[in-house]
Amino acid sequence: MKQRVPASMRTRESLTALIEGRLSSPGGRSELVKLATRLILEEALEAEARDALGRDYYERGAEEGQGYRNGHRTGRLKTAEGAIEFSAPQIAGRADPFRSDIREHAKGRTEALEELAVEMLARGLSVRDIEDAFRADDGQLLLSRTAVSELGEQLWRDYQDFAKRDLSGYEIVYLFVDGIAERIRPGQRREPVMAAWGFTATGARVLLHLMAGSKEDAETVSAFFQDMRARGLGDPLLVVSDGAPGVIKAIETCFPRSARQRCLAHRMRNLASKVPEDLWPEVKARIQAVYQAPSRAIARDLAKGVVEDFGRELPSAVACFEDDFEACIAHLRMPVTHRRAIRTTNLLERLFVEERRRLKIIPNAWGERPVLKLMFGAMTRAAERWRRVRFTDFERRQIEAVRQELNAEYQASDTTSPTSRQAPATDRISSTSRT
Repeated sequence: MKQRVPASMRTRESLTALIEGRLSSPGGRSELVKLATRLILEEALEAEARDALGRDYYERGAEEGQGYRNGHRTGRLKTAEGAIEFSAPQIAGRADPFRSDIREHAKGRTEALEELAVEMLARGLSVRDIEDAFRADDGQLLLSRTAVSELGEQLWRDYQDFAKRDLSGYEIVYLFVDGIAERIRPGQRREPVMAAWGFTATGARVLLHLMAGSKEDAETVSAFFQDMRARGLGDPLLVVSDGAPGVIKAIETCFPRSARQRCLAHRMRNLASKVPEDLWPEVKARIQAVYQAPSRAIARDLAKGVVEDFGRELPSAVACFEDDFEACIAHLRMPVTHRRAIRTTNLLERLFVEERRRLKIIPNAWGERPVLKLMFGAMTRAAERWRRVRFTDFERRQIEAVRQELNAEYQASDTTSPTSRQAPATDRISSTSRT
Protein backbone atom coordinates (compact mmCIF):
# COMPACT_ATOMS: atom_id res chain seq x y z
CA MET A 1 0.00 0.00 0.00
CA LYS A 2 2.88 2.34 0.75
CA GLN A 3 4.04 2.08 -2.88
CA ARG A 4 0.68 3.46 -4.06
CA VAL A 5 1.31 6.78 -2.32
CA PRO A 6 1.90 9.41 -5.02
CA ALA A 7 5.60 9.99 -5.61
CA SER A 8 5.10 13.72 -5.21
CA MET A 9 3.97 13.17 -1.63
CA ARG A 10 7.30 11.59 -0.70
CA THR A 11 9.18 14.35 -2.53
CA ARG A 12 7.16 16.99 -0.67
CA GLU A 13 8.08 15.37 2.66
CA SER A 14 11.78 15.43 1.74
CA LEU A 15 11.59 19.08 0.68
CA THR A 16 9.82 20.07 3.90
CA ALA A 17 12.38 18.18 5.98
CA LEU A 18 15.25 19.95 4.21
CA ILE A 19 13.72 23.42 4.66
CA GLU A 20 12.99 22.78 8.33
CA GLY A 21 16.49 21.51 9.04
CA ARG A 22 15.50 17.89 9.71
CA LEU A 23 17.26 16.63 6.59
CA SER A 24 20.90 17.63 6.30
CA SER A 25 22.29 18.12 2.82
CA PRO A 26 25.80 19.13 1.74
CA GLY A 27 24.32 20.55 -1.48
CA GLY A 28 22.29 23.24 0.26
CA ARG A 29 20.72 25.50 -2.33
CA SER A 30 21.29 22.99 -5.14
CA GLU A 31 19.42 20.26 -3.28
CA LEU A 32 16.56 22.62 -2.49
CA VAL A 33 16.12 23.56 -6.14
CA LYS A 34 16.41 19.93 -7.23
CA LEU A 35 13.72 18.78 -4.82
CA ALA A 36 11.45 21.70 -5.71
CA THR A 37 11.86 21.05 -9.46
CA ARG A 38 11.20 17.36 -8.92
CA LEU A 39 8.09 18.13 -6.89
CA ILE A 40 6.62 20.43 -9.54
CA LEU A 41 7.34 17.93 -12.31
CA GLU A 42 5.92 14.97 -10.38
CA GLU A 43 2.76 16.84 -9.43
CA ALA A 44 2.31 17.95 -13.03
CA LEU A 45 2.79 14.38 -14.30
CA GLU A 46 0.30 13.07 -11.75
CA ALA A 47 -2.20 15.75 -12.78
CA GLU A 48 -1.68 14.77 -16.44
CA ALA A 49 -2.38 11.13 -15.57
CA ARG A 50 -5.49 12.17 -13.64
CA ASP A 51 -6.72 14.15 -16.64
CA ALA A 52 -6.09 11.18 -18.94
CA LEU A 53 -7.87 8.68 -16.70
CA GLY A 54 -10.63 10.99 -15.54
CA ARG A 55 -10.16 10.02 -11.91
CA ASP A 56 -7.76 10.53 -9.02
CA TYR A 57 -5.84 8.01 -6.92
CA TYR A 58 -7.99 5.27 -5.34
CA GLU A 59 -11.11 6.39 -7.25
CA ARG A 60 -13.07 3.65 -8.99
CA GLY A 61 -15.34 3.75 -11.97
CA ALA A 62 -12.98 3.45 -14.94
CA GLU A 63 -14.61 3.13 -18.33
CA GLU A 64 -13.60 0.31 -20.65
CA GLY A 65 -10.49 1.23 -22.61
CA GLN A 66 -9.79 4.29 -20.45
CA GLY A 67 -6.86 2.56 -18.78
CA TYR A 68 -5.53 2.23 -15.24
CA ARG A 69 -2.48 3.25 -13.23
CA ASN A 70 0.37 0.79 -13.45
CA GLY A 71 3.08 1.99 -11.07
CA HIS A 72 5.86 4.46 -11.78
CA ARG A 73 8.89 4.68 -13.99
CA THR A 74 12.02 6.64 -13.05
CA GLY A 75 13.04 9.44 -15.36
CA ARG A 76 16.05 11.74 -15.44
CA LEU A 77 16.11 15.42 -16.26
CA LYS A 78 19.35 17.29 -16.94
CA THR A 79 19.39 20.76 -15.37
CA ALA A 80 21.90 23.43 -14.38
CA GLU A 81 21.76 22.01 -10.86
CA GLY A 82 22.66 18.53 -12.14
CA ALA A 83 20.61 15.49 -13.09
CA ILE A 84 17.25 15.20 -11.35
CA GLU A 85 15.55 11.84 -10.98
CA PHE A 86 11.76 11.85 -10.85
CA SER A 87 8.94 9.31 -10.81
CA ALA A 88 6.50 9.32 -13.72
CA PRO A 89 3.16 7.51 -13.34
CA GLN A 90 2.52 4.78 -15.90
CA ILE A 91 -0.86 4.05 -17.49
CA ALA A 92 -1.80 0.66 -18.96
CA GLY A 93 -4.93 -0.90 -20.45
CA ARG A 94 -5.55 1.70 -23.13
CA ALA A 95 -6.24 1.02 -26.79
CA ASP A 96 -3.60 3.60 -27.70
CA PRO A 97 -0.47 3.59 -25.53
CA PHE A 98 -0.31 6.62 -23.22
CA ARG A 99 2.50 9.06 -23.95
CA SER A 100 3.25 11.92 -21.63
CA ASP A 101 3.42 15.26 -23.41
CA ILE A 102 4.82 16.84 -20.25
CA ARG A 103 7.87 14.53 -20.18
CA GLU A 104 8.77 15.52 -23.73
CA HIS A 105 8.05 19.17 -23.04
CA ALA A 106 10.15 19.23 -19.86
CA LYS A 107 13.31 18.10 -21.66
CA GLY A 108 13.57 21.44 -23.42
CA ARG A 109 12.25 23.62 -20.61
CA THR A 110 14.57 22.83 -17.72
CA GLU A 111 15.48 26.49 -17.20
CA ALA A 112 11.83 27.46 -16.90
CA LEU A 113 11.23 24.61 -14.47
CA GLU A 114 14.16 25.67 -12.29
CA GLU A 115 12.92 29.25 -12.22
CA LEU A 116 9.51 27.92 -11.29
CA ALA A 117 11.11 25.85 -8.52
CA VAL A 118 12.88 28.87 -7.05
CA GLU A 119 9.58 30.75 -7.07
CA MET A 120 7.92 27.75 -5.42
CA LEU A 121 10.48 27.99 -2.63
CA ALA A 122 9.19 31.51 -2.12
CA ARG A 123 5.75 29.91 -1.74
CA GLY A 124 3.72 32.09 -4.07
CA LEU A 125 3.21 30.49 -7.49
CA SER A 126 0.37 31.95 -9.53
CA VAL A 127 -1.78 30.04 -12.00
CA ARG A 128 -0.20 32.02 -14.84
CA ASP A 129 3.31 31.00 -13.71
CA ILE A 130 2.35 27.33 -13.91
CA GLU A 131 0.53 27.70 -17.23
CA ASP A 132 3.59 29.37 -18.79
CA ALA A 133 5.85 26.52 -17.67
CA PHE A 134 3.56 23.81 -19.09
CA ARG A 135 2.50 25.38 -22.37
CA ALA A 136 3.68 23.79 -25.60
CA ASP A 137 5.41 25.75 -28.38
CA ASP A 138 2.14 26.02 -30.29
CA GLY A 139 0.48 27.62 -27.25
CA GLN A 140 -1.46 24.53 -26.21
CA LEU A 141 -1.77 24.06 -22.46
CA LEU A 142 -0.45 20.61 -21.51
CA LEU A 143 -2.48 20.48 -18.30
CA SER A 144 -6.16 21.16 -17.84
CA ARG A 145 -6.92 24.48 -16.20
CA THR A 146 -8.38 22.57 -13.28
CA ALA A 147 -5.09 20.71 -12.76
CA VAL A 148 -3.09 23.95 -13.06
CA SER A 149 -5.33 25.67 -10.52
CA GLU A 150 -5.09 22.74 -8.10
CA LEU A 151 -1.30 22.68 -8.37
CA GLY A 152 -1.09 26.41 -7.58
CA GLU A 153 -3.51 26.08 -4.69
CA GLN A 154 -1.50 23.23 -3.22
CA LEU A 155 1.69 25.29 -3.35
CA TRP A 156 -0.04 28.21 -1.66
CA ARG A 157 -1.35 25.84 1.01
CA ASP A 158 2.27 24.80 1.57
CA TYR A 159 3.11 28.41 2.38
CA GLN A 160 0.12 28.77 4.68
CA ASP A 161 1.12 25.57 6.45
CA PHE A 162 4.56 27.09 7.03
CA ALA A 163 3.03 30.25 8.49
CA LYS A 164 0.71 28.32 10.81
CA ARG A 165 2.69 25.20 11.59
CA ASP A 166 3.14 23.86 15.11
CA LEU A 167 6.47 24.96 16.60
CA SER A 168 6.29 22.84 19.75
CA GLY A 169 8.46 20.16 18.15
CA TYR A 170 11.43 22.54 17.93
CA GLU A 171 13.60 22.91 21.01
CA ILE A 172 15.11 26.28 20.12
CA VAL A 173 18.29 27.04 22.02
CA TYR A 174 19.35 30.20 20.19
CA LEU A 175 16.68 32.48 18.69
CA PHE A 176 17.63 35.24 16.23
CA VAL A 177 15.34 38.16 15.43
CA ASP A 178 15.85 40.91 12.90
CA GLY A 179 13.86 43.31 10.80
CA ILE A 180 14.51 44.35 7.22
CA ALA A 181 13.00 47.64 6.04
CA GLU A 182 11.28 47.22 2.67
CA ARG A 183 8.90 49.37 0.63
CA ILE A 184 5.82 47.22 1.08
CA ARG A 185 3.30 49.81 -0.11
CA PRO A 186 3.88 51.95 -3.25
CA GLY A 187 4.63 55.56 -2.44
CA GLN A 188 5.00 54.88 1.27
CA ARG A 189 8.07 54.81 3.48
CA ARG A 190 9.90 51.56 4.07
CA GLU A 191 8.39 49.31 6.69
CA PRO A 192 10.02 46.47 8.63
CA VAL A 193 9.49 42.82 7.83
CA MET A 194 10.31 40.77 10.92
CA ALA A 195 12.14 37.46 10.57
CA ALA A 196 12.93 34.84 13.21
CA TRP A 197 15.10 31.79 12.87
CA GLY A 198 16.93 29.64 15.35
CA PHE A 199 19.26 26.78 16.17
CA THR A 200 17.67 23.71 17.68
CA ALA A 201 19.14 21.50 20.38
CA THR A 202 20.47 19.24 17.62
CA GLY A 203 22.28 22.11 15.91
CA ALA A 204 19.86 22.37 12.98
CA ARG A 205 18.87 25.82 11.73
CA VAL A 206 15.17 26.52 11.24
CA LEU A 207 13.28 29.44 9.74
CA LEU A 208 10.46 30.05 12.22
CA HIS A 209 8.43 33.07 11.20
CA LEU A 210 8.05 36.03 8.84
CA MET A 211 5.71 38.94 9.45
CA ALA A 212 5.25 42.38 7.93
CA GLY A 213 4.67 45.16 10.46
CA SER A 214 4.19 48.89 10.27
CA LYS A 215 7.05 49.54 12.70
CA GLU A 216 9.45 47.87 15.13
CA ASP A 217 7.70 49.05 18.27
CA ALA A 218 7.21 46.85 21.31
CA GLU A 219 3.57 46.14 20.51
CA THR A 220 4.27 44.94 16.95
CA VAL A 221 7.28 42.81 17.91
CA SER A 222 5.42 41.37 20.91
CA ALA A 223 2.62 40.26 18.55
CA PHE A 224 5.29 38.65 16.37
CA PHE A 225 6.65 36.71 19.36
CA GLN A 226 3.22 35.87 20.74
CA ASP A 227 2.22 34.30 17.43
CA MET A 228 5.18 31.91 17.74
CA ARG A 229 4.39 31.34 21.41
CA ALA A 230 0.81 30.44 20.54
CA ARG A 231 2.12 27.87 18.08
CA GLY A 232 4.23 26.19 20.75
CA LEU A 233 7.60 27.96 20.78
CA GLY A 234 9.25 27.50 24.15
CA ASP A 235 11.84 29.62 25.97
CA PRO A 236 15.11 29.83 24.06
CA LEU A 237 18.31 30.02 26.03
CA LEU A 238 19.44 33.17 24.22
CA VAL A 239 17.64 35.72 22.02
CA VAL A 240 19.82 37.75 19.65
CA SER A 241 18.67 41.07 18.20
CA ASP A 242 19.80 44.57 17.27
CA GLY A 243 19.38 47.52 19.59
CA ALA A 244 15.92 48.72 18.54
CA PRO A 245 14.18 49.71 21.81
CA GLY A 246 10.87 48.12 20.80
CA VAL A 247 12.57 44.82 19.99
CA ILE A 248 14.49 44.82 23.29
CA LYS A 249 11.35 45.54 25.31
CA ALA A 250 9.40 42.82 23.50
CA ILE A 251 12.17 40.25 24.11
CA GLU A 252 12.34 41.00 27.82
CA THR A 253 8.55 40.90 28.09
CA CYS A 254 7.91 37.75 26.04
CA PHE A 255 11.03 35.79 26.98
CA PRO A 256 11.77 36.73 30.60
CA ARG A 257 13.61 33.46 31.25
CA SER A 258 16.00 33.93 28.32
CA ALA A 259 19.27 35.82 28.09
CA ARG A 260 19.40 38.66 25.56
CA GLN A 261 22.36 39.20 23.24
CA ARG A 262 22.94 42.53 21.50
CA CYS A 263 24.13 42.03 17.93
CA LEU A 264 27.84 42.87 18.00
CA ALA A 265 28.01 43.62 14.28
CA HIS A 266 25.50 46.45 14.77
CA ARG A 267 27.34 47.66 17.85
CA MET A 268 30.75 47.70 16.14
CA ARG A 269 29.32 49.74 13.26
CA ASN A 270 27.90 52.21 15.75
CA LEU A 271 31.25 52.50 17.49
CA ALA A 272 33.19 52.91 14.24
CA SER A 273 31.07 55.92 13.35
CA LYS A 274 32.08 57.65 16.61
CA VAL A 275 35.85 57.08 16.47
CA PRO A 276 38.33 58.98 14.23
CA GLU A 277 39.67 56.79 11.44
CA ASP A 278 43.28 56.94 12.66
CA LEU A 279 42.31 55.75 16.15
CA TRP A 280 39.85 53.08 15.09
CA PRO A 281 42.31 50.15 14.66
CA GLU A 282 43.51 50.48 18.27
CA VAL A 283 40.04 51.05 19.71
CA LYS A 284 38.61 48.21 17.66
CA ALA A 285 41.25 45.76 18.89
CA ARG A 286 40.63 46.72 22.52
CA ILE A 287 36.85 46.40 22.20
CA GLN A 288 37.07 43.09 20.35
CA ALA A 289 39.23 41.77 23.17
CA VAL A 290 36.38 42.64 25.54
CA TYR A 291 33.69 40.97 23.46
CA GLN A 292 35.81 37.88 22.91
CA ALA A 293 37.01 37.49 26.49
CA PRO A 294 36.96 34.02 28.10
CA SER A 295 34.27 35.04 30.58
CA ARG A 296 31.95 37.89 31.48
CA ALA A 297 34.00 38.71 34.58
CA ILE A 298 37.16 39.17 32.50
CA ALA A 299 35.19 41.14 29.90
CA ARG A 300 34.03 43.57 32.58
CA ASP A 301 37.60 44.10 33.82
CA LEU A 302 38.84 44.73 30.29
CA ALA A 303 35.95 47.10 29.66
CA LYS A 304 36.94 49.24 32.64
CA GLY A 305 40.35 49.70 31.02
CA VAL A 306 38.74 50.84 27.78
CA VAL A 307 36.64 53.40 29.65
CA GLU A 308 39.63 54.69 31.61
CA ASP A 309 41.91 54.98 28.55
CA PHE A 310 39.45 56.53 26.09
CA GLY A 311 36.79 58.15 28.26
CA ARG A 312 38.08 61.72 27.96
CA GLU A 313 39.29 61.57 24.36
CA LEU A 314 36.28 59.72 22.91
CA PRO A 315 33.33 60.38 25.22
CA SER A 316 30.57 59.58 22.70
CA ALA A 317 32.24 56.32 21.65
CA VAL A 318 32.73 55.27 25.26
CA ALA A 319 29.12 56.10 26.08
CA CYS A 320 28.05 53.88 23.17
CA PHE A 321 30.38 51.12 24.39
CA GLU A 322 28.95 51.26 27.91
CA ASP A 323 25.35 51.32 26.76
CA ASP A 324 23.60 47.92 27.12
CA PHE A 325 26.99 46.37 27.90
CA GLU A 326 25.67 43.28 29.68
CA ALA A 327 23.64 42.33 26.61
CA CYS A 328 26.77 42.68 24.47
CA ILE A 329 28.59 40.02 26.50
CA ALA A 330 25.66 37.67 27.15
CA HIS A 331 27.10 35.19 24.63
CA LEU A 332 30.06 34.65 26.96
CA ARG A 333 27.77 32.59 29.19
CA MET A 334 27.34 30.05 26.41
CA PRO A 335 29.66 27.23 25.27
CA VAL A 336 32.87 28.56 23.72
CA THR A 337 32.31 26.70 20.46
CA HIS A 338 28.93 28.42 19.95
CA ARG A 339 29.90 32.01 20.67
CA ARG A 340 30.98 33.07 17.22
CA ALA A 341 27.74 31.82 15.67
CA ILE A 342 25.42 33.46 18.19
CA ARG A 343 26.75 36.97 18.72
CA THR A 344 25.29 38.65 15.60
CA THR A 345 22.18 38.70 13.43
CA ASN A 346 24.22 39.18 10.25
CA LEU A 347 22.72 36.23 8.41
CA LEU A 348 19.56 38.00 7.30
CA GLU A 349 21.37 41.18 6.30
CA ARG A 350 23.88 39.28 4.17
CA LEU A 351 21.08 37.47 2.39
CA PHE A 352 19.42 40.68 1.30
CA VAL A 353 22.42 42.43 -0.23
CA GLU A 354 21.85 40.65 -3.53
CA GLU A 355 18.06 40.82 -3.31
CA ARG A 356 18.05 44.59 -2.78
CA ARG A 357 20.44 45.02 -5.69
CA ARG A 358 17.92 43.25 -7.90
CA LEU A 359 14.94 45.20 -6.58
CA LYS A 360 16.52 48.52 -7.50
CA ILE A 361 15.60 47.83 -11.12
CA ILE A 362 12.03 46.73 -10.27
CA PRO A 363 10.60 49.90 -8.67
CA ASN A 364 6.97 48.81 -8.92
CA ALA A 365 7.29 45.23 -7.68
CA TRP A 366 6.32 46.05 -4.11
CA GLY A 367 3.62 44.64 -1.89
CA GLU A 368 3.42 42.65 1.30
CA ARG A 369 3.05 39.27 -0.35
CA PRO A 370 5.90 39.74 -2.92
CA VAL A 371 8.25 40.95 -0.18
CA LEU A 372 7.41 38.00 2.09
CA LYS A 373 7.90 35.66 -0.86
CA LEU A 374 11.27 37.29 -1.56
CA MET A 375 12.39 36.91 2.03
CA PHE A 376 11.29 33.30 2.28
CA GLY A 377 12.99 32.49 -1.00
CA ALA A 378 16.20 34.23 0.06
CA MET A 379 16.33 32.30 3.33
CA THR A 380 15.76 28.92 1.71
CA ARG A 381 18.06 29.52 -1.26
CA ALA A 382 20.90 30.35 1.13
CA ALA A 383 20.53 27.16 3.14
CA GLU A 384 24.06 25.98 2.42
CA ARG A 385 25.44 29.01 4.26
CA TRP A 386 23.51 28.19 7.41
CA ARG A 387 26.09 26.20 9.30
CA ARG A 388 24.98 23.76 11.91
CA VAL A 389 26.09 24.38 15.48
CA ARG A 390 27.71 21.35 17.08
CA PHE A 391 26.14 20.11 20.30
CA THR A 392 28.23 17.56 22.20
CA ASP A 393 27.19 16.01 25.51
CA PHE A 394 29.56 18.39 27.29
CA GLU A 395 28.00 21.42 25.61
CA ARG A 396 24.51 20.17 26.42
CA ARG A 397 25.50 20.00 30.09
CA GLN A 398 26.83 23.57 29.85
CA ILE A 399 23.58 24.72 28.28
CA GLU A 400 21.53 23.01 30.97
CA ALA A 401 23.64 24.71 33.67
CA VAL A 402 23.08 28.13 32.05
CA ARG A 403 19.36 27.45 31.80
CA GLN A 404 19.22 26.63 35.52
CA GLU A 405 21.09 29.88 36.28
CA LEU A 406 18.64 31.89 34.20
CA ASN A 407 15.66 30.23 35.87
CA ALA A 408 17.14 31.01 39.28
CA GLU A 409 17.72 34.64 38.28
CA TYR A 410 14.16 34.88 37.01
CA GLN A 411 12.75 33.45 40.24
CA ALA A 412 14.84 35.85 42.31
CA SER A 413 13.98 38.91 40.23
CA ASP A 414 11.01 41.21 40.54
CA THR A 415 8.61 39.67 38.02
CA THR A 416 7.08 43.06 37.36
CA SER A 417 10.42 44.27 36.00
CA PRO A 418 11.68 41.86 33.32
CA THR A 419 14.84 43.90 32.79
CA SER A 420 16.07 43.42 36.34
CA ARG A 421 17.77 40.12 35.48
CA GLN A 422 20.42 41.85 33.40
CA ALA A 423 21.67 45.38 33.12
CA PRO A 424 19.10 47.73 31.53
CA ALA A 425 19.88 49.38 28.22
CA THR A 426 21.16 52.49 29.99
CA ASP A 427 23.51 50.74 32.44
CA ARG A 428 27.17 51.70 32.31
CA ILE A 429 30.34 49.73 32.92
CA SER A 430 30.76 51.26 36.36
CA SER A 431 27.59 49.54 37.52
CA THR A 432 28.53 46.09 36.20
CA SER A 433 31.18 45.01 38.67
CA ARG A 434 29.20 41.92 39.68
CA THR A 435 30.49 38.57 38.35
